[in-house]
Order: sequence, then C-alpha cells, then structure tokens
Amino acid sequence: MVENSCGFIQLESSKFELAMAPGGNVCKDVHDSHPTISGYDISTTKAESNAIQSKGTAGLAGKHGVYSNNGVHELLECPVCTNLMYPPIHQCPNGHTLCSNCKIRVHNCCPTCRYDLGNIRCLALEKVAESLELPCKYQNLGCHDIFPYYSKLKHEQHCRFRPYNCPYAGSECSVTGDIQTLVAHLKDDHKVDMHDGCTFNHRYVKSNPHEVENATWMLTVFNCFGRQFCLHFEAFQLGMAPVYMAFLRFMGDDNEAKKFSYSLEVGGNGRKLIWQGIPRSIRDSHKKVRDSQDGLIIQRNLALYFSGGDRQELKLRVTGRIWKEE
Repeated sequence: MVENSCGFIQLESSKFELAMAPGGNVCKDVHDSHPTISGYDISTTKAESNAIQSKGTAGLAGKHGVYSNNGVHELLECPVCTNLMYPPIHQCPNGHTLCSNCKIRVHNCCPTCRYDLGNIRCLALEKVAESLELPCKYQNLGCHDIFPYYSKLKHEQHCRFRPYNCPYAGSECSVTGDIQTLVAHLKDDHKVDMHDGCTFNHRYVKSNPHEVENATWMLTVFNCFGRQFCLHFEAFQLGMAPVYMAFLRFMGDDNEAKKFSYSLEVGGNGRKLIWQGIPRSIRDSHKKVRDSQDGLIIQRNLALYFSGGDRQELKLRVTGRIWKEE
C-alpha cells in the first residue's frame, strides 16, 4: 500500500482491475504507472473461472440463483471497507468499484487509480448481485441457510446464530461471542459474581447516596434452570430525579426469555415495593432496558426511607425469584 496525494491509502493493485478508459480527471498529479491491460486479462480469467465453478454448485441454492462459495462474490467486496456492496454501487471511469459509504469517505476520489469517481453507477455489477445466493456469514456458528444476495444482509441482522454482545454495563466492552464464552468472560475479565439458584437476597450499601452519576453499581449472574440471568442494580438520573433500579436480563434470545418470569421486592419500615416481569434478552442493550424503565424503580427519598437510620447511608435489601412459565 502507498499513501497517495488524496490523503488516503492507495491499493497497489486490484483483483478485478479494468483497463484504463479515456476521460476522467486525476484528483491530483500522479507519477506512478497504472496497471496494464495484460494484468486485467489475468484477473478476468480468474473471475470467469470462479463463475464457471459456481454454476456447478448452483443446485445447492435452487434454480433461481447462482450459489457462490468461491471468488464470484469477491467482485462485490468494497476495496476500502471490504464489506459487500449494495446499490448504489459506484465506479470510476476506469471501472474500479466502490460502495456508497466509502465514496463519501474518500472524498469522491478513486482509491485505486485516484481519478474522480463522478456519479457513475455500476449497473452490471448490481445486476450480477441479483443472481447470487450466498450463505449466512454466521454459517460457522450454526446457520446453514442460503439467501439471495439482497436478502442476506437483512437476515444477518436478525440471525439467531449471530454472536451476543457482552452484557456488562460498567464499561464499553466490545467482546462478543456465544453464551458460554460470555459467561467465562464476565467471570474472568469483569470479576462478576456467579451464583447458582433461582432465588436471591442481595444487600446494596452505599456510604454517600447523594452521588448519582449514571453509575452502574453491580451485575450478578445467576445459573437457574440450566440458563444464565443477569441481575442489574444501578443508580442514575431519571429526568431531574435520582433513582435506583433493578432488573433482570436473560442470556439468550427473546423467544427463550419469554419462557421465564421473575419478581423483585425491596422494602423497610413496614413498607415494600414489588415488581414482576419477564426478563429481557441481552439482545436488548442494557441502556435500552434501563431507558424503557422495565424493572423495579426506587426513588432516592423512598430508598433512604427503606434504609432507616439518619438517611445518610443507603442500605437496600433486594430479594427476588425466577420461575419458568408452564
């Protein structure tokens, strides 16, 4: 790779590079040579060979499209972000293609030959995409379905085999994986408390309850019915009012979460609050659950009343139970 005069990295070559076509403006003066026609011929031959091979496997995808498990779909990979391209697919006067997002990122300057991209659509490549059927990118995680090219992206956004995000809310954690991986990650990396059983009794103490700065206080994981549940307890501002909130999340998909229910109870001085609900899947972010107020919410004044004493220290005892719906 070479940093070019447009201010971004130039690819020295392209797998499917077209011969120089007349016209077009170079973004800035360029002194290195452009690829030759012979280089294009070799690349094209490889692409044609891959296309021929893919026809032999078309039966795997049905008669409506060409199943591609080799190099055909590489034509549709954006050379900048390497993601699959979707209409509108852009090309420069020399035939180099680019996705619409990266066209903006490179300031309308071709990253391969540095010519102005203009507003040329690669309609032929968009048409080729219509004929392709590709496997889900989560096939190594268990999804073995084949999808038309333009349906693949939508499926992957909701595929039940896609990895889960780490449910830890105390930091911006980018770790993803299956449930077993995340349980080990929470225990080893975040030092989260792990408990067995479907009932719990937790005591939360804070010496200065007037410090409420969107701080997540605690995450506890329960192993119950052979599944894992995350109990969140935190302090945050709800509008202008400081509140405490407890809620349960299920480590699995939403359709499985709905098979369970839970209750939370907090009280003191002869009063109590009770919440009953369905645990939310960790597919829903911690912030989404919190902002939807789907849990036990305790106003600070009431929490201090439950705590007793001189109201200068928070002492809350939260009890709960998880059960399976018949």
